[in-house]
Formats: sequence, structure tokens, C-alpha cells
Amino acid sequence: MDNLEHRSNFLSTPAKIPQVAVVGSGYWGKNLVRNFYQIGALKVICDKDTSLLERFKDQYPQVETCVLLNDALSRDDIDGIVIATPAETHYKLAREALFAGKHVYVEKPLVLNEEEGTDLIRLAKDRNLILMVGHLLQYHPVFLKLKELAFNGDLGRINYIYSHRLNLGKIRREENILWSFAPHDISMILTLAGDEPESIVATGGNYLHRKISDITSTHMEFNSGLRAHIFVSWLHPYKEQKLVVVGDQKMAVFDDTKQWQDKLILYPHKIIWEHNIPIPKRAEAERIELPEDEPLALECKHFLNCIKTGAKPFTDGDEGLRVLKILNASQASLDQNGTKVYLDQENKEASAAYINTVAPLTQTKAPINAIESIAKSSDYFTHPSAVIDDSSSVGQGSKIWHFSHILKGSIIGEDCNIGQNVVIGPDVIIGKKCKIQNNVSVYKGVTLEDKVFCGPSMVFTNINNPRAEIAKMDQVRPTMVKEGATIGANATIVCGTTLGRYCFVGAGTVVTKNIPAYALVVGNPARQIGWMCECGERLTDDLVCLSCRKKYQGKENGIEIMTQIPLQANR
Repeated sequence: MDNLEHRSNFLSTPAKIPQVAVVGSGYWGKNLVRNFYQIGALKVICDKDTSLLERFKDQYPQVETCVLLNDALSRDDIDGIVIATPAETHYKLAREALFAGKHVYVEKPLVLNEEEGTDLIRLAKDRNLILMVGHLLQYHPVFLKLKELAFNGDLGRINYIYSHRLNLGKIRREENILWSFAPHDISMILTLAGDEPESIVATGGNYLHRKISDITSTHMEFNSGLRAHIFVSWLHPYKEQKLVVVGDQKMAVFDDTKQWQDKLILYPHKIIWEHNIPIPKRAEAERIELPEDEPLALECKHFLNCIKTGAKPFTDGDEGLRVLKILNASQASLDQNGTKVYLDQENKEASAAYINTVAPLTQTKAPINAIESIAKSSDYFTHPSAVIDDSSSVGQGSKIWHFSHILKGSIIGEDCNIGQNVVIGPDVIIGKKCKIQNNVSVYKGVTLEDKVFCGPSMVFTNINNPRAEIAKMDQVRPTMVKEGATIGANATIVCGTTLGRYCFVGAGTVVTKNIPAYALVVGNPARQIGWMCECGERLTDDLVCLSCRKKYQGKENGIEIMTQIPLQANR
């Protein structure tokens, strides 16, 4: 377990401050904007609400704004992406940011299902990037002190923990109260318990909307005998944020609604036995004095320090995944009217309740991209001469042709067509509906998003200065090919570059720098000579596609689709 001395590293801001873009600047995002700005780390605010961006321009005139995420991801002066958008968007946005080589901070919850969380953790690890989850109370000085007391044995054996997080509003419709309020409490309880629960029971009430719980009570049982419960509601007459930890030596109360000096109170009450009867012995309460600081500021500084030093975040992707497992199990129990759900997979009979209820939850959403929909099945075609390593994965409907080799750890999406004599990997991700023609090698460090076309004998590199006699795999530079991009025959893509969405690289072109979305480039080195439509036709000088009638408009770093012109408009 980590200690407070190690944790205190996040209290100091690095001398050279990494720069971030905050994506989503509304209800909670505005607080992240404020804190990263005060630290001196805020470079860009990204939001679809242009009126909100205009207000931020007045408030933070030195900070740039953008509407499209790609505008932030394509910038070399941005080190990290801070995501504060609705939970259902977290996976897609975080995945794109990791693909672009950016460190990622995601507000809670990390994602909505465990497969998505596992995928993000692996992507971050493979690219040596930081993935951090915004479990704010893990950075609260009061909780840090409470954790120290628990770990040092000052509370004795912890028997019971309960948390109340109650308020009137803000009432959400994109998630229920369990997913909105409980993640912080689950995170704290798992930390204090030092273990995951054996079983979970959750009950609730739906009063404002037939399918959205406004009140839930979640009960957790641990193998150690510890019990915990979480009561959350947004239909409560007053605000209450209280964590109570009952030990056999002392009891602790963390009340976040109190004044700072009263937020952490210890009660040295004990239970003694007289004549085989338990007798409570009360003692005077003890106030714990702590230096006052804003938890969100500490959390933001910790993210920047992790970017700077490469340290593992205290609320990393693994911690976020543990909380997500509890949320999913709680939701499964809630949907089954309080059926006990076992997380211990060895208990097969009880685990069936968990499997039968949680699995449908993760399947109700349509797949966002190829990675989450990949299953380790054999529902794809492989030529007898092709080799697919055991630890690799090929999506449904894909075809692997003559003498090709898919190396270990590689993932190929659905409906891809991999030509003859193609080598992919190790540890390469190919999106869905990609087409890779004959004699292409997709090396470690290269990522292809969905619908990418790689022409015959085109070349990827992954190290700038290779030597045959010197191992340099620790110097691999990532290459990102965005959705819909086309790379012509015999083109060369020098590593460390990003090819924008639906760009078009002409045959024989040598790419040494990033290519904007929709750009048409040719030559050595690549130079832009025009723009291409998503349908693969060149645009006119007015940015109109004469084939599919799409109309584009210019922006600072390229173009974007504006509308589709009715056919009669050209008559």
C-alpha cells in the first residue's frame, strides 16, 4: 500500500508544467477549467456549446477554444486530455486521446462497462501513457488522514463502514443516482477495506422517472467479515456527505458538510463485556487538525505530476475498473429487486445471478468501435498458409489471406481484409472495416482506426534511427492513422506522425509530418495539393464534392463537413 509520504508528491506542481485540454466545460468541467487555469496548465477548452466557449474566452482570454476534439488531439503543445463529458462518451473520447499519444484524465465513472475499461487500461500501458480517473475524495486531505489512521491501526479492526451522500438535485437523466453519486464512496470503501467485496445487495426507488433510480442503498459483504453500506439520494431535504468508519478501538466520522476543523472527528468509544453482556463505554470526541486545501486542486496537480514524472496515479485505470465492477454488480442487484450478487466467480451457483444480469447491461449499447465488439471467436476466414498467434484477436467477418502473420497481442476489428504477405504486430490495433493490401507490414507502435486503406507495398516505420546491431524498441514512436484515411501504393509513413480523418496520401508519397483531416498530399516530402471528400473524390475550390454533393467549410486546422447540397441545387 502507498503511504502519505509518497502521496505528498502531488502537493507540488512540476517546474515545467504540462499543458492540457479540458473536454467538456459544463456542470463539473468548469471546475476543472478553473483549477487547471490557476495552476497554469490550461491550454485549450473544447466544447460543442459555442456560447459557453464565448463566455470562457472573456473569462480566460489567454486560453484557446475549439469545438472538435481532433483540433486538440492534433496539437503537439498539449500533453494531456481532461474529459468531463457524459459517462457514455468517456470510452470513445479517452480511446481517441490515447491513440493520439495524449495522457488522459477521465471524470468518474471511468467508462460504462468492464470491457471498455480493460481496453483503455491496456492501451495506456502499451503506449506508456497516464490514465487517471477523477475519484476526487481520494485526494481530500481529510480522507488521506483517515486512511493513515486506518492503515496504522489507530482505529483497530474495522468492522463496519457506511456512507451517506444525499442532496436535493442536481437530478440527471443520463444516469441514475447510483452511477452519479456512489462512485466516490465505493472508491473510499474499497481503499479502507483493502479488498473487494464478496457479495453485493442493492435496492432503490424510482419516483421521478419509471426507469431511473432516485434513491439506492448498496450493501457489501467482505471475506474478512467487514460490512459496508452506501445510501445515496437526490431527493433529500438537505445536503449530507458523511463517511463513518467503526473500528474496535476508535470510530471515525468524515463529514464533508462541516467546517474544516470539524470535518474529521474521532470517537474513542469502546465495547467492553461484563457478565457476557456488551457494554458501550463512551469517551470524549477528538478533533483532528489538518491543513486546509482544495481536493480538486490537489487532484489536478497529481495528474500533472504523473505526466511529468511517469508515476502511477493513485486513482489509475485499475482503480477505476474496480469501482466499475462494484457499480455493475450493484446495478445488477438493483435490476433484480435486491437479489444478492456474488463477485466471487468460484461460487458458480451464486455467480450465475451476476452473469445473467450484468452481461445484458453491457450489451444494450451498440458498439462504439471495433475494439469493444471484438470477441475471441473463430468467425473469420484464415487462409491455411496464414499464421495467427494465440494471444492475438481477429474480429468477426475479417479475412486473413496467403502467408500473412498476425503477431502476439494484436487486435484486428470486424470485417477487415488483410491481403497476402502482410505482417501485423506485435501489439498492434487495427479498427474495423480496414483494408490492408499485399506486402504491407504494420509494426508495433502503429494504430489504424476504422475504415483505413493501406495500398500495396506501402511502408510504416516505427524507429527514427534504427541499427541492425543495436536494439532500439524502447525508442518506438507511435503512428496514428485516423478513421477513413487512404494511403496509396508504395507510400512511406515516417513514425511519430498522425494522419487525419479521411486524408488521402498519394502513391509513392513520403510523409514526415502530421497530415490534416481530408487533406490530399503527394510528393517527397508530402505536400498538400487539395482536399478530399469522405467518398474519395477531390473537392472543388469551393470545397464541394461533385459526386456526393457534400459541402465542406474551412476551419483553423483544416476543413469539416458543413452540409449536403440537394441535387436540385445544381440544376
